Amino acid sequence: MDGSAYLERRGQLQQYFDRTAVRAWERLTSDAPVSRIRATVRAGRNRMRRLMLDLLPAQLDGRRLLDAGCGTGALSLEVAARGASVVAVDLSPTLVGLARERSSGAGQDAVDFRVGDMCDAGLGEFDSVLAMDSLIHYEADDIVRVLEAWGPRTRRSMLFTFAPRTPALAVMHSIGRVFPRSDRAPAIAPVSEARLRERLSLSPELRDWCVGHSERIASGFYTSHLMELVRI
Repeated sequence: MDGSAYLERRGQLQQYFDRTAVRAWERLTSDAPVSRIRATVRAGRNRMRRLMLDLLPAQLDGRRLLDAGCGTGALSLEVAARGASVVAVDLSPTLVGLARERSSGAGQDAVDFRVGDMCDAGLGEFDSVLAMDSLIHYEADDIVRVLEAWGPRTRRSMLFTFAPRTPALAVMHSIGRVFPRSDRAPAIAPVSEARLRERLSLSPELRDWCVGHSERIASGFYTSHLMELVRI
């Protein structure tokens, strides 16, 4: 997929999640004790994962799914438990290694964990694509470019989340800028839902897709908006 802004942000995310924040991310996605702030993030992510799962059939036998930006693999393992064949990809070799360890511990061998770009056409074709909080660092135009890359290779649905433009997120975004660059996470990119819908409607590559479910989840320091695209 072309796009210099996408490639630049992809590099920042790889650096952050593979080196700077990997231990914090390992704890956040486990049952380990975390701070009160991170506990709200964990709770929000759990609710979002459950919402995504609720939008999928209870039985996924025979279906091939892509978990784009799989992190430590929690979502991948749950859809695999429903019978799906899952390709799970992430930029961070360290997080993918942790996901493989957890997959083995769960006795789950239906997940193909890979290190790489979530837009790589070599990943193949899928019935559905899931992208939980892997697009929250991208502007609306780049989100649409990613969806355009998935669309021709997806048969049924694309479920993704983005960071909604809210006053609270705008404040947190501004506060984050005061921290030293070495300690700073890649900034989320607040996106207007109306703007995103407009860009989706103008995309020739997505003319065979329409918005299905749309829902926001807020839990303390976690705010994310799920949008489902379904093939017409």
